[in-house]
Amino acid sequence: MIDSNKLIGKLKELEQEHSDLDQILIQLQEKHTVDFLQIQRLKKRKLALKDKITHLKNDLEPDSIA
Repeated sequence: MIDSNKLIGKLKELEQEHSDLDQILIQLQEKHTVDFLQIQRLKKRKLALKDKITHLKNDLEPDSIA
């Protein structure tokens, strides 16, 4: 059985990183002298984190089939 406390800890860690990336992207986009390739990489990383977060949430709260 998967340790739910470890999953919850990992989930919180990923959510924090996702939030941090969001703030970084906002700050970078406010500057008009930014590297668009850097922004694209950060957005890809953010999307990958969102996928991992969704996967962990599904592991913690599996859908019940009625």
